[in-house]
Amino acid sequence: MLLSLPNWLIHISSSLEWGIAALLMYRYGIMIGRNDVRRFGLFMIPHWIGSWFVLAYHVSGDAIPVLLDLSETVNLFGSIALLYASLGILKTIKSRNTTSVMAAAGLFLISGRPQSYMGEDIFDLILQISSVVYLSFLVTLILIKKRDPELLSGLTIAGFWFLLVFISVTVFFMYLSTEVRGFPTLTHDDLFHGSAESLLTISNLMIILGIHRQMKRFGEKSTGPTPKG
Repeated sequence: MLLSLPNWLIHISSSLEWGIAALLMYRYGIMIGRNDVRRFGLFMIPHWIGSWFVLAYHVSGDAIPVLLDLSETVNLFGSIALLYASLGILKTIKSRNTTSVMAAAGLFLISGRPQSYMGEDIFDLILQISSVVYLSFLVTLILIKKRDPELLSGLTIAGFWFLLVFISVTVFFMYLSTEVRGFPTLTHDDLFHGSAESLLTISNLMIILGIHRQMKRFGEKSTGPTPKG
């Protein structure tokens, strides 16, 4: 296997964090009685599955390209699912207001220019479509925050946006590793690969902390102030 132990820990951590974030979002939706938020948590699962395909690819020593094809295909549907879920939240907000008075890229970017059974053209097309869908999803998060500031934590939304930083840095490190440092792929450059992946763990941690903050805030509102005396 190409990854060092610290790099493996970073990769596994980022995948586990996304799963925890999905679970917390689902539980948060139950707490506040919002099926649309609960659905959002469920629709985070495809990206989580995609991350495990990437881990399996690294376990194989980057020798089974079909695992990358599966990962990118699942991530495409994951981005579509997130966009659908966020649009559902917007629709719910719109309905409530009317009643009252309305990726990137894959989340787990593949390192380097690996072989693909689908062919590079199809592989790149899936990445591009996934990027457009994920960017659309990010825009809907801003609209949700604007229309219902109390629903999602700004830290959670920032975490989803921070993925763009992870992707940008990964692409830059990919260039440095392959064109400047002479490695076949970014995966072979353990320092740059681990440094880029660590940004994903930060992004996922921001999402988790933001959801936890909202759950804690809702819990405090539900119990009310503690009587003094």
